[in-house]
Amino acid sequence: MASIESEANRNHYAVIAANAGKLTSPQAIIDHNDIHWTALTGEPRGVDFIEIDAGGMPAMWVVPKGADEQRVLFYAHGGGFIGGSIYTHRKLVGHLAKAVGCRALLYDYPLAHQAKHPAQLEAAISAWNWLVDQGFDPGRIVIAGDSCGAVLTYGVLQRLRAQGRPLPVATLVISGWFDMALTAASYQTNREKDPAFAKEAVDWLAANFIGDADRRDPEVSPLYADLSGFPPVFLQAGADETLVDESRMFAERARQAGVETRLDVFDGMLHSFQMMAGRAPEANEAIARFAAWVRPRLGLPAAGEKTREKAA
Repeated sequence: MASIESEANRNHYAVIAANAGKLTSPQAIIDHNDIHWTALTGEPRGVDFIEIDAGGMPAMWVVPKGADEQRVLFYAHGGGFIGGSIYTHRKLVGHLAKAVGCRALLYDYPLAHQAKHPAQLEAAISAWNWLVDQGFDPGRIVIAGDSCGAVLTYGVLQRLRAQGRPLPVATLVISGWFDMALTAASYQTNREKDPAFAKEAVDWLAANFIGDADRRDPEVSPLYADLSGFPPVFLQAGADETLVDESRMFAERARQAGVETRLDVFDGMLHSFQMMAGRAPEANEAIARFAAWVRPRLGLPAAGEKTREKAA
């Protein structure tokens, strides 16, 4: 049974649905997210947030006290390309980085009203290039994102592979948006459970992002990408969200391509429920699972153990 605390996420999406059509400008949507979405997440303690310019895009170093300085979580925030920012997601990424024990680079990108695809992917690549230019080894970087951040995460991986460049060591995805062709059966089976992401709404988000471009272009729909050779991936999704089958389909595609894949689906949860980190037990458990899975891939010890390679 879902916790009482987790109802905040469901209520958040119910409010979004109730306000559909009332937020009539891009800035109104941005402001709504800044006020209401940000409030879902508890403030992580012992984490510093340092705003920087990363390859020409606003970004933020998220630095937990005592974090390993050589390892990095490279994070793309969600928001359907209509909202979300380094500010709405800084606390979530703070909880995740703190649990993993490394710093994170959380980067921004143009929203769809500012520029259409591929401007967002170009921004992600610029931030990645900046990070590597600082001397960070891709073999000590985890690439991650939530919702539409999955588009950028796998867009970066495809661009790096095409250029013959080193890939990050692992991938984390929260409620990934993998298929702009909207073929998932859960758009129907979860229609009554998910108050915000009806198929019609997600169809509008896709059109707003790419216009009349091919919905199955692998750079906008990772479900149709060649996933061979990509790093291990841990996917998480809520059982009640309409996008959940996209994670299931993507997990199957990744396994078929030989990618080490884990998918955890959380009963009673909606889209990006991890945003309730620090407040809801389900979100805290999800982040703990991410950390336990990714720490050994980064060469970090299990939580509570001391590292022998701190300065390596």
